[in-house]
Amino acid sequence: MGYPITRMRRLRRTAEIRTLIRETRLDPSSFMKPLFVVSGEGVRRPIPSLDGQFHLSPDEAVREVRRLRELGVPSVLLFGLPETKDPVGTSALDPDGPVPLAVRRIKETVPEMVVATDICLCEYTDHGHCGILRGEGVDNDRTLDVLSSMAIVHAESGADMVGPSDMMDGRVGAIRRALDERGLTDTLILAYSAKFASAFYGPFREAAGSAPAFGDRRSYQMDPPNGREAMREVALDVDEGADIVMVKPAMPYLDVLREVRAQFDLPLAAYQVSGEYAMIAAAAQAGLLDRRAAALESLTAIRRAGADILITYFADEAASWLRAL
Repeated sequence: MGYPITRMRRLRRTAEIRTLIRETRLDPSSFMKPLFVVSGEGVRRPIPSLDGQFHLSPDEAVREVRRLRELGVPSVLLFGLPETKDPVGTSALDPDGPVPLAVRRIKETVPEMVVATDICLCEYTDHGHCGILRGEGVDNDRTLDVLSSMAIVHAESGADMVGPSDMMDGRVGAIRRALDERGLTDTLILAYSAKFASAFYGPFREAAGSAPAFGDRRSYQMDPPNGREAMREVALDVDEGADIVMVKPAMPYLDVLREVRAQFDLPLAAYQVSGEYAMIAAAAQAGLLDRRAAALESLTAIRRAGADILITYFADEAASWLRAL
């Protein structure tokens, strides 16, 4: 029935009523915090492109994980910055590299923390591309062998999840087979299934030292205008054995996120990427918006669109804010 019988404002009259009938609820238990791990001891170095984020040595990563756990954040996603790089990403396979070492230390001290690791060569190659080159293009199938070996190193170090973010064709299946053949059948694959060639990755590439030395990644990351193609990418990853699928970035692709949620029953992650974080942080610093309100609203939108896991640099702040509500 219409006005005046139906008065929608009655449902919004007080904060208590609004909370009672709220459709989408944020909780730290769905957050995953990205961390950048470097070699050394006692390193906690601010990242200029990501205000409030740090390069952390393994021991400092453990300290950060303890703090996150106390805030109710249950998981982290580790990215590695190696000391050396070469054309084929040799350091990605070092069992004593920053990420494997951090994984072991975290699982020794905070075993209940869910640890995911990024599986990609962009941080480990001197050319910054996500795979091994053939000429100026990426050799898809040769890259699969290296990614599979990298996943094994991380899983044997204790990672609960490995997250292939390279967007090579067939990499989920190759990694699943490699893990199973080594008896690592419990290791989850968090697939970057619909990862777009986005302008919002800029701050991350500085933070991870992973910008391409030439060209771009548009021949393997998805073309931003293509939504139906994203469903094909997700379906392929599901068929190849993905346990969790992801849409990246999050806010500019809420329509894709919603469609993935509608079509697939797997757990769904969304990555609120560095550019999304940096925009809110910069606008807040300039006094143009409220950092807390904007961050929580953006995370709520991602959750409302269907994400089960929110990968966000705001994880610790958001957990603190939600605790105070």
